[in-house]
Amino acid sequence: MRVMRLLSSLHHDDDERGVIAISRQLVRQGYASLVVSSTPASHELAQRLCRDGSEYKRLYLAKQSWWSLWSAFGLARLIHQFRPDVIHVHSRTPAWVLKWALELVPVALRPLTVGTIYGYYPSNAYNRAIFDCDHLIAVSDSVKVYILQYHDRDPDSVTRVYRGVDTQRYLYRHTPSVHWLQQIFAEYPKLEHQKWLLFPSKIDHHKGQQWLFDIVGNLRAQFPKIHVIIMDDADADNNFVEEFVQRANALDLMDYFTFIGRRDDGREWLSAANIVLGLANQPESIGINVLKAIHLGTPVVAWARGVYNEILTELYPEGLVYDINAITLCEVIAEQLTHKDRPAMPQNFSQKQSAREIVAVYEHMLKNLPSPAAKVSQTQNEARLP
Repeated sequence: MRVMRLLSSLHHDDDERGVIAISRQLVRQGYASLVVSSTPASHELAQRLCRDGSEYKRLYLAKQSWWSLWSAFGLARLIHQFRPDVIHVHSRTPAWVLKWALELVPVALRPLTVGTIYGYYPSNAYNRAIFDCDHLIAVSDSVKVYILQYHDRDPDSVTRVYRGVDTQRYLYRHTPSVHWLQQIFAEYPKLEHQKWLLFPSKIDHHKGQQWLFDIVGNLRAQFPKIHVIIMDDADADNNFVEEFVQRANALDLMDYFTFIGRRDDGREWLSAANIVLGLANQPESIGINVLKAIHLGTPVVAWARGVYNEILTELYPEGLVYDINAITLCEVIAEQLTHKDRPAMPQNFSQKQSAREIVAVYEHMLKNLPSPAAKVSQTQNEARLP
């Protein structure tokens, strides 16, 4: 089996899309793997792909850029050269490039196509191409239910495969080094001897940062050392951040918040936190930070909806908040801060498991779905019938 995968870029994809893990699984099973993205071939992830036995090619497939459609000609040439059995598109712009490229490829050489749906994509022109794939992979049960409810798909053509965590990097009960802690306390002195509630999200219209005021306001008397750490930049050119800071100052709560910006040492923050929060106002579809925290053994408190509900029901039900209100939320947080129960070591939700399941989807497609050439032949034969 020969598999080509198309991504807008490799940046940040190692966490959410498991690029390396899927490539390794393909090579491990004796299959040919080619990854195509906009990232330069000199990038560390591209080099790692090649070291692991995959091929890598660069094409301009930038997100939400119609200039990317010019890459259809280059992609058609790659399809001629590589002769893939399956092409897997990981985002919507590459899906459009593929759709145009296949028009330039003889029917006999057209592969089966699979697309991964990472969120609750509405039915519109931009999303149409990825939903035209022969098979879809949904990153959670809630996303699969959404697809079947709002898009015209056969249930057998959609498979749920959760995003996985690199369990070699996110080791259970990992502890930050003393050196790292010393550096953090030197950079943020007010964090020392505090109970950290980590909000691992940027502040915007749907991440639920308004609940942080309820948490601090209701719990600071019981837990005077409570402190919320926000993974966003307080000086960012962002109206939501500005509004948050203004409200925190107006309520005289700013001393309970620290903005640390986007960090490369996210693993250390997740493992050092007392609790990691999942407070999005809308159901989340991936929940990768929640998964990482649980794999590290850090308690999580999150709303019982979307993928948070799916993950925590299996791995840490103590952290689920079923009623969307401040009182229930604060009760669950107080319980976690008081009893200090940590999640057990997860047996599922690893990148290796996700990679195996995705490769199984490719194998199932080749075994059970007719090729594009066979579909054309069948259509022509049906047209000849009286």
